[in-house]
Amino acid sequence: MNTTITQAQIDRYRADGFVVVPDFLSRAELDDWRDALDEALGRRGRAKLPGGRWKGEESVYPEDIEKVFIQRLNLWMDNPRMKRLILDERIAEMAANLAGLDCLRVWHDQALVKPPWGAPTGWHLDNPYWSFYHADAITIWIALDDMTPHNGCLYFIPGTHKTASWDENATIEQNHFDDLFTIYPEWRGMDAVCAEMRAGSCSFHNGLVAHGAHANMTPRPRRAMACAYMPDGSTFNGQQNVLPDDYFESLSMGDPLDNDDWNPIVYRRGDKSKGAKRTTGGRRRGRVAHRSRN
Repeated sequence: MNTTITQAQIDRYRADGFVVVPDFLSRAELDDWRDALDEALGRRGRAKLPGGRWKGEESVYPEDIEKVFIQRLNLWMDNPRMKRLILDERIAEMAANLAGLDCLRVWHDQALVKPPWGAPTGWHLDNPYWSFYHADAITIWIALDDMTPHNGCLYFIPGTHKTASWDENATIEQNHFDDLFTIYPEWRGMDAVCAEMRAGSCSFHNGLVAHGAHANMTPRPRRAMACAYMPDGSTFNGQQNVLPDDYFESLSMGDPLDNDDWNPIVYRRGDKSKGAKRTTGGRRRGRVAHRSRN
């Protein structure tokens, strides 16, 4: 595993809100991730989350969503192989170095498989949908197949994390590919960057950077595995997202999200954490459906 993060990559990540790390996995590691994902997806079936549902939500994704992507969340919780891979401290350390953080928790992992001839993924932000708001939330996105403009690779709009917000309007239902630009019309004239990656490479992106994915114009699936990290010290903003019902109902606005069963610490710099940086205050209580979709 190539875990080296250079100063140039740190500078690029902080300026653009994303960075691509080529040849992240060795061939043997890539095969391990692919096999683990296939096993985990086979065991999970069509269930979104391990062991149940959200209140007011169906326990499986509707068929029209799965024409865009097949998404399964928190596979680390019910598959030992995925747990070993997702809770790898070396990966979280890479994320911490890029974001300038001392301690990270797993927010959730997610399998993202764009099916053959799968539809494009609309422009969106990630962090406004989650149960915490933090300017330094970060996600690793691992390409398990070659990611090309033909099969649904990621596109980013560099620098948008600097002017994005947690406005609840950013979590509107996306009926059209460009709906995000009704919230941020100033981004419409900016150029997007294609993050083409060979299988085994990865990218890291900020939870507030605008991104989307092209359609899969091939008869083969496009497989990826992602993990979103929450800076330690982040607080509850009132949204349920992936939190189980009992835990969600026990929380009040501003409570720390420090349940090690659901959001374990996966990296801590040195002997103790210095705490999270730039955590924002909570927002209104509500149940916003998960929309982190690539």
